[in-house]
Amino acid sequence: MHDLTIRGGTVVDGRGGEPFTSDVAIDGDRITEVGRVDGPGRRDIDADGLVVTPGWVDIHTHYDGQATWDPLLTPSFWHGVTTVVMGNCGVGFAPAKPDEHEWLIGLMEGVEDIPGSALSDGITWGWESFAEYLDHLDAMPRAVDIATQVPHGAVRAYAMGERGARNEPATPDDLEAMAAIVRDAIRAGALGFSSSRTLVHRAVDGEPVPGTFAADDELMAMAAASVEGGSGLFEVAPAGVAGEDILAPEREMDWMHRVAAATGATVTFLVSQYDQAPDLWREMFRRCEVAAGDGARLVPQVLGRPLNALFGHQATLHPFVAMPTYMEIQDLPLPERLARLRDPEVRARLLTESPSPDHPLGALLTFPLERVFPLGDPPDYEPPPEGSVAVRAAAQGRPAKEVLYDLMLEDDGRELLMWPALNYAGGDSEPVREMLLSPLSVVGGGDGGAHCGTICDASTPTTLLTHWARDRTRGERLPLSFVVKKQTADTARAFGLGDRGELRAGWKADVNIIDYDELSLPRPEMVYDLPGGARRFSQRAHGYVATVVSGEVVLDHDEETGARPGGLVRRQVA
Repeated sequence: MHDLTIRGGTVVDGRGGEPFTSDVAIDGDRITEVGRVDGPGRRDIDADGLVVTPGWVDIHTHYDGQATWDPLLTPSFWHGVTTVVMGNCGVGFAPAKPDEHEWLIGLMEGVEDIPGSALSDGITWGWESFAEYLDHLDAMPRAVDIATQVPHGAVRAYAMGERGARNEPATPDDLEAMAAIVRDAIRAGALGFSSSRTLVHRAVDGEPVPGTFAADDELMAMAAASVEGGSGLFEVAPAGVAGEDILAPEREMDWMHRVAAATGATVTFLVSQYDQAPDLWREMFRRCEVAAGDGARLVPQVLGRPLNALFGHQATLHPFVAMPTYMEIQDLPLPERLARLRDPEVRARLLTESPSPDHPLGALLTFPLERVFPLGDPPDYEPPPEGSVAVRAAAQGRPAKEVLYDLMLEDDGRELLMWPALNYAGGDSEPVREMLLSPLSVVGGGDGGAHCGTICDASTPTTLLTHWARDRTRGERLPLSFVVKKQTADTARAFGLGDRGELRAGWKADVNIIDYDELSLPRPEMVYDLPGGARRFSQRAHGYVATVVSGEVVLDHDEETGARPGGLVRRQVA
């Protein structure tokens, strides 16, 4: 008798082939049969009419702090993710000397918009070395599996002290010390090494992430240390990722190519479409193909939908937040703030004011309202141009700023608007579809756990199924088997996780059972469930009948079961 049998489902096994009707048998934490399974199991799940897939492997998250207190890792947990990889973009919490704790929190807060108060309240420090950090993570019961990389920022500060934190050049002795830390971390179980070179990634004190200006010898040494440790993975947020120098991403390809060719490392990085250079991504993909011909492996990560900044009165960003009048009322509870905003006198002032030069975001809050859209519920992540605030305003014969003001007051001030900052230069998602179709790319960039007041893209795994495989109307769709493989087998393999991502005998029993016809995404909502009551955007899903991790059901009809079969995944050899 098997421990768990999943009967009669439409199996999409992660290998890219056509779906087929089959049973799946599980014993312990392993799949033991895919085919006809005779006899009852200790637990049977009737999957007739449902889709059965591997669990999603999300390779780009920032749950480094949340993983020390949250056994679920929501919102990714609500979207069928069974393995999360953190430690991206060169930021994390190990190695860490005792006097570096608050500095590391400030670095994470500044780069990833995670409330520093929540990190201070939530993290119970119990480590210094990276190996001790892994042991600390390993000891905590959790619903899903986690894996991590060793971050450049923490390594630099630990090895070089203040010089490293302030981005001073590394000496030969510094390089040797950092390389030793990276090798030891990977031998202890880190999946690889991560770094950041984009100027938009800054600590709360304004200092760029340590490693932003690393010279070639430092980049080469870190990649070589990753290879010597047994991994060879080098994840990076490249320069220009937020458009501060639009040609920087292409120039970054030069050092990535050199490092990958010289060391044998795999360099993986986010590729997006930029408004200022809408076809630059094609050249970056072409450069990846050229590198492959030279024996160098460059793996572009693609988000899978536009990168959306969310606007609203509960969000960090919106076009009024830096106005002097708004700054006077911004700390009021939402109902009181809304009452003031509905006052005609307050409204008139806000519609005519300019951003205050004293506001830290004032210079960043010029948004093209022809590119700002009501998000909707359920959200529309590929809205037509005629749905923008500017086009609506023109149709109504009203100023666009006035229409925006009124939209933000809807639903008792909980309405959200989206600004697709990346991947939407032409007003549709066709470039994203082309990027996803490339055999070079993997799905990444959802940033689960990060950008708590601005972005909520951890739900992208569900978007791949609903929008791309089932619902898209503004262009071609993608096959269901393709989008499943893209976020299971492909992501697992890219990060050296050789025992998951496919449904076949002997492989890890991480499974999603989905009511595909009814699968849906509600609008993100602001919740106040971080330590100390700090806020974050979260987003649920409807239609995950069951999520199985290591053979145990952790999610049952979109609700957690209390099972905690997850754990730390240390580096594996595929």
